[in-house]
Amino acid sequence: MQGKTVYVGMSADIIHPGHLNIINEAKKLGTLTVGVLTDKAIASYKRLPYMTFEQRKLIIENIKGVVNVVPQTTLDYVPNLKKLKPDFVVHGDDWAKGVQKDIRENVCKTLKEWGGKLIEIPYTQGISSTRLNKSIKEIGTTPEIRQKKLKRLIDAKPIVRIIESHSGLTGLICEHANVEINGIKKEFDGMWSSSLTDSTVKGKPDIEAVDVTTRLHSLNDTLECTTKPIIYDGDTGGKPEHFVFTVRTLERLGISAIIIEDKIGLKKNSLFGTDVAQSQDTIENFCHKINMGKNAQITEDFMIIARIESLILKQGQEDALKRAKAYIEAGADGIMIHSKEKSPDEILAFCEEYKKFKSKIPLVVVPTTYNQITENELIKAGVNVVIYANHMLRSSYPAMVDVAKSILINERSYEANDKCLSIKEILNLIPGTR
Repeated sequence: MQGKTVYVGMSADIIHPGHLNIINEAKKLGTLTVGVLTDKAIASYKRLPYMTFEQRKLIIENIKGVVNVVPQTTLDYVPNLKKLKPDFVVHGDDWAKGVQKDIRENVCKTLKEWGGKLIEIPYTQGISSTRLNKSIKEIGTTPEIRQKKLKRLIDAKPIVRIIESHSGLTGLICEHANVEINGIKKEFDGMWSSSLTDSTVKGKPDIEAVDVTTRLHSLNDTLECTTKPIIYDGDTGGKPEHFVFTVRTLERLGISAIIIEDKIGLKKNSLFGTDVAQSQDTIENFCHKINMGKNAQITEDFMIIARIESLILKQGQEDALKRAKAYIEAGADGIMIHSKEKSPDEILAFCEEYKKFKSKIPLVVVPTTYNQITENELIKAGVNVVIYANHMLRSSYPAMVDVAKSILINERSYEANDKCLSIKEILNLIPGTR
């Protein structure tokens, strides 16, 4: 139609015939502008898109009939519609229910302001985005794509949700576990490779008795069957000269980040606090280690996150804040502030002061002991990443002990049936078993 303008909003992550049909119908109505949803807009209601915004924008720009491409920074169309005032908005007819129902109503209401019209195209049968997503996951990922995801997630989401994984099986749980609440799909964004749980599953103490090479062999099981980003628990990082090689090895594998703590000497778990002898490294020495690690890395996407133990060791907020500023200046990509208190008060106090920093980097917390705090409260405090650091192992152990005792008591396994996966579920759990 002569002189008419048309707007289509889309994620454009996995382009299929349904998308092309909408574009073909839309371009018949006038000059077509496509609003490509940003990573942040998409991640507000479902998973992070596989492709970056720039990659998705480039694809749409090269589809015949698309005249303009603009970013759509929210799930809500209204901001772009009020700027462009299109004569038509074109969308598939599958958004009258679910998470986009209110979005549709806002579009209709806004278009009425200038006499615009919503055109809805019948859903293209035989296309399932869910099935396509599943197929992509089954194909897997590359080290480069996996590594880049963590920074993209931090940029796109109000908080990045990480859970501990110590095996291929727990990695699969992290990969696929999800719930839907009020039309919003929630899932874990990535995995934490914990030195505590890696040691425990091998029946060894958490004192760096399991060396890096052995831990990486175990980590490979998770890498082979998952696609989400992994943060590696690097304990103290070891000697600076050794830390350099750890960084390079993790980069090669596609790990997104390493967290190292500012302690020295024989590693003791931080949750012991001052009940056992633990020594904190000097600021100068730890900054040197960070700097050597940053100089050793090849990619821009790998992150070195500095873990501050000042609150654990009762050195106080002033020391913790002083160290945070120094570690940022040394080149750290993130700060993890740790506490073993049952109340989140000292963590929240740190966060409040951290907000005042002129130079800030992503902030990470591990609410193991102060676990009454919610993710929304952490978001308000300015936290970017939350790690549930040992819950997969802690939940599996009592369940296995319970089953073992049941068999001993009853001299058969019948009574334990309801506590176990069925054989059929086990056979269907891992792709390729059948």
